[in-house]
Amino acid sequence: MTRDRSPLVSVVTPVYNGESYLRECIDSVLAQTYDNWDYTIVNNCSTDRTLEVAREYAARDARIRVHNNESFVRVNANYNIALRQISPDSKYCKVIAADDLLFPECLEKMIRLAEDNPSVAIVGAYGIAKAKVLWVGLPYPGAIVSGGREACRLRLLGGAYVFGTPSSVLYRSDIVSSRLAFFNESNLHADAEACLEFLGDRDFGFVHQVLTFRRDEEGTLSLFSGRINTYLPAMLGELVRYGKKYLSYEELNDRIPELLQEYYRYLGEQIFKWRGREFWSFHRKKLDSVGYPLSTARLAAYASFYILDLVLNPKRTAAAVVGRLRRILAQSLP
Repeated sequence: MTRDRSPLVSVVTPVYNGESYLRECIDSVLAQTYDNWDYTIVNNCSTDRTLEVAREYAARDARIRVHNNESFVRVNANYNIALRQISPDSKYCKVIAADDLLFPECLEKMIRLAEDNPSVAIVGAYGIAKAKVLWVGLPYPGAIVSGGREACRLRLLGGAYVFGTPSSVLYRSDIVSSRLAFFNESNLHADAEACLEFLGDRDFGFVHQVLTFRRDEEGTLSLFSGRINTYLPAMLGELVRYGKKYLSYEELNDRIPELLQEYYRYLGEQIFKWRGREFWSFHRKKLDSVGYPLSTARLAAYASFYILDLVLNPKRTAAAVVGRLRRILAQSLP
């Protein structure tokens, strides 16, 4: 695609205290083989040199601008502010978090797929974190996942998760601009929710290449989600809200009890892992919000199952204890 015939893509980076990695992020945008883009960096009242770094790049390249929030907002609110900065002339929108990277062909490959398939509203691709390839599970070489509905059914039925993160997908600008707050600011997994919201009558495209890099550092939301396990309540919420849209009556009636069983099995184990008030308050509120209040009787039953499993499987229990001791010792040694 030549520049005079290629569609404009608006790239956005919402950032708070991203000085450590922001240069690498911006450089990855500058290194794109596709060059018809504009780029807005949204600084969320950072207390480090984030704003200085962003303004340095904006002074060098007219395609880069900086938006500086007047007051600090939470993560998803800052993403929404960033998405409201996209150009009205843009056809596509690409988010890149300040601690993530785009590989050089990212924009070119994603836009080419979208241009070849006008029914596609969202384009995904493989990503990498450390040495692990992420968001696998789609058959090659299909570029379209049997329509967006099938990708959503896969998500709701507990199959492979292929939607990735905001940094790993490309959106058509018309869906981003269709509402003031593209992401649900009360949902940590609002990116998955957005896919379920907008793929009902449009397609999901997938490029079978690693096009993004995700950095999992201490203090990031992904690490918080892993520690608290925000994924199970998010999946239950999606099932309650979108199940009737994508699943049959029988599928939904089977899937909700199945997911609740998985959820309570997990919570039953956590009783013996000395979880604090933050953990239990979070899960109680999430269960209440989707209409399935926490059942202490059911929780006690699954805790009993966990104890019974420990008693009946002493070899596995001993191996788990040894493994835990090794991790503790490894962390304590210099």
